[in-house]
Amino acid sequence: MKYILVTGGVVSGLGKGVTASSIGVLLKACGVRVTSIKIDPYLNVDAGTMSPLEHGEVFVLDDGGEADLDLGNYERFLDLSLSRDNNLTTGKVYQSVIERERRGDYLGKTVQVVPHITNEIQDWIERVAHVSVDGSGQLPEVCVIELGGTVGDIESMPFVEALRQFQFRVGAGNFCVVHVSLVPVIGAVGEQKTKPTQHSVATLRSLGLNPSLLACRSSEPLGDSVREKLASFCHVRPEQVLTMHDVSNIWRVPLMLEAQGAHKTVCSALGLEAAAARADLHRWRTGLADKWDALVTPVRIALVGKYVELMDAYLSVTKALQHACLAANRRLQLEIVESEHLVAPGEGEATHSQDEHAAAWAALRSADGVLVPGGFGGRGTEGKILAARHAREGGVPYFGICLGMQIAVIEFARSVLGLAGANSTEWDAASPDPVVVFMPEISVTHKGGTMRLGARRVLLETSDCVTAKLYQAEREIQERYRHRYEINPEYVERMEAAGLRFVGRDETGARMGVLELRDHPFYVAAQFHPEFKSRPFKASPFFLGLILAASGQLNTFLSGRATPVSSPVKRRATDAAAHKQQLDGTIHAAFQNLAVQEKQ
Repeated sequence: MKYILVTGGVVSGLGKGVTASSIGVLLKACGVRVTSIKIDPYLNVDAGTMSPLEHGEVFVLDDGGEADLDLGNYERFLDLSLSRDNNLTTGKVYQSVIERERRGDYLGKTVQVVPHITNEIQDWIERVAHVSVDGSGQLPEVCVIELGGTVGDIESMPFVEALRQFQFRVGAGNFCVVHVSLVPVIGAVGEQKTKPTQHSVATLRSLGLNPSLLACRSSEPLGDSVREKLASFCHVRPEQVLTMHDVSNIWRVPLMLEAQGAHKTVCSALGLEAAAARADLHRWRTGLADKWDALVTPVRIALVGKYVELMDAYLSVTKALQHACLAANRRLQLEIVESEHLVAPGEGEATHSQDEHAAAWAALRSADGVLVPGGFGGRGTEGKILAARHAREGGVPYFGICLGMQIAVIEFARSVLGLAGANSTEWDAASPDPVVVFMPEISVTHKGGTMRLGARRVLLETSDCVTAKLYQAEREIQERYRHRYEINPEYVERMEAAGLRFVGRDETGARMGVLELRDHPFYVAAQFHPEFKSRPFKASPFFLGLILAASGQLNTFLSGRATPVSSPVKRRATDAAAHKQQLDGTIHAAFQNLAVQEKQ
């Protein structure tokens, strides 16, 4: 097993996660099997209890792990399915060591940062790196490790020391360091300054880690003289100084690294020279980077959210929209709508101005489709309800995720069933019609890791629905959940009688997973989070459905897909293979229909 450590310097937020993911893309293009680990130096056990406005989104994994958003970058770029152990935090390390101390595993020794904490970190990395994550069953060959924060932070010191020791544990030729640093531009003349990176590398080297590559973030490509100066003062060759300047889209980063020979340097440091000669990023270039820049026909989507001050809170949602637009050949125009601004000033606790209110409604009304993502708490929910009503009554394509599904149910109960007091007990415990309620098995005393989390089956009630056609599923689909509240089953029969169909449920049939509205161009909501499994080359079916509906392509697309036929008998392996071939054919036909329509 070989390891690549990605560190950061000068400031945080430079794109270490994208850099680490892009290095993984390069290695995969060379035919190397890759896995990833993200180290977060905070004391939280995981990201699950952090505010989206402080830390961005919580990325949910198949096993229910609540992780840093960078694991989403790894899964999307590398098409992997990671576990909670691929996100290592200070909280997890100390929790593990303390539990071992309580069991007496250290035989009475004084437990210290060195060697007990540092050994635990090394053991954890080595254990997780030897787990297959690509679905092939084959073990990875290279593990890319991203160390959060910046070099010199007091929080990351135990990890830096552990990784210094780790390079000797795994041996020469099995470990290399990529350091991401900032080269700022100072003054009106636009001079690129190297001193911050010089100091950052000096700090890194003083801690016993020597970079094989410098990935220098800048607004423009580095000048030759700047690269030579950095090489001279940072003890690397000029070709080991990479310019990581701003590009038109995120998928150009691996191409930028390839053009500068990053894969050759990394493979040389790890003794994989033969692999570097096989690098092939043709599909990445033509199917993603170039295709995204060439999209012309716009589709306008209004994202109605409550954490819009920090759009990283909706990172996977925006990425899933991009993937869908790539599949549908549409240029995304994303309108960010603060849900609180949809409520008229003076109503409730609204504090915004009339101009903000008017601007929010103008953005919503101009949209071709409406997306209401997940969230917690009552703030902004009335605005989301107004957005759901606008989409339902106006025939505007609507997609609700988690809270967005609960919002759709509340709005329907109020407007269609006439239950004016319908609400969720999450923020209105005294509601006379609690159409959304707390799940009985969820802890009320502990927050971390106590929600309904991870990949779960959703059983389809019928094959005659948009969901079955988009997913090309006969009986079930599987997606990732993260919620504490659910649709109250006592109201389901009345809602279905009025036209709101719950087409997906859990194994018991009592917990609602997917809803669709009859006689509407596209009105779909899911209790799960399909954005977490969306990939650049495999868009999430629901996000694709929203984009297709918003651009007037959905009916043409669905007409090329066979409606799955439900069968009570489980298919044999041979039947399943034949069925997959049939479904692949219908998918191909659907996209052919779209291509014909585009030409016309």
